[in-house]
Amino acid sequence: MRQLVFAPLFSGSSGNATWISDGRDAVIADAGVSASRILAEIARLGLDASTVRAIVATHEHSDHVSGIGPLARKLNVPIYATEGTWNGMERQTGKLRSDQRRVIDTGSCFSVGNMELLSFPTPHDANESCGYVFNLGRLSAAIATDIGHLNDKWLSFVSSCGIVLLEADYDREMLLSGPYPFELKRRIQGKRGHLSNDEAAEVALTLYASGTRQIILGHMSKINNFPELALKTVENALIDGGICPGRDVYVSAALREGASGTYSIREE
Repeated sequence: MRQLVFAPLFSGSSGNATWISDGRDAVIADAGVSASRILAEIARLGLDASTVRAIVATHEHSDHVSGIGPLARKLNVPIYATEGTWNGMERQTGKLRSDQRRVIDTGSCFSVGNMELLSFPTPHDANESCGYVFNLGRLSAAIATDIGHLNDKWLSFVSSCGIVLLEADYDREMLLSGPYPFELKRRIQGKRGHLSNDEAAEVALTLYASGTRQIILGHMSKINNFPELALKTVENALIDGGICPGRDVYVSAALREGASGTYSIREE
């Protein structure tokens, strides 16, 4: 029996890290909090940090890579990232061995243990932002966060994945009436900013139609969103589409501060 285990360790505008494992080898996607906090959450879930074989970075913003260098040194594993991401984050990583610096092309496939990883381009205001699909035979999970707008290109990569960590960064009304300066509000809503709850709901309908049955809403703003509102927005859209959350598709919210549990898909 094959199994993919997926665990958001941190997911929010203040820090991100996700665990993906086939039960033998594990990958950590992003490390936007300290290595010690990430390792503490891994241990709290009963997972084994010694099975981590690689870290992958989606882009160079500090909430995704502030702890990536120390974590790579602590675990003695390589970091995979696009050239643009390396150019943006190299000063943040600190000293690494040459074999720990792995450069990938957006859209490329590479293997970590038995898992095949596929990177795909995401529209975000970073040097060369990307998301990842993690494949194990017919099993697949994806990370789709830090995305400015819906388009068929990135949707085509995550559609039909069994588990998708999907951005639901902000509620539009909360953002517009909130304390952020005008330029930051415009950036968040821009074509290279973040997905709103309403946009996440639209994506959730598309994902369900493609066969996705576990959707984890993540990367929520601490100021402009809260989990209950994001869940309600997405679930209401699914209900309006004749889809029953909890029966037809499982929708949950990842925690900003700490692990929100483990999710798994299996192939008998």
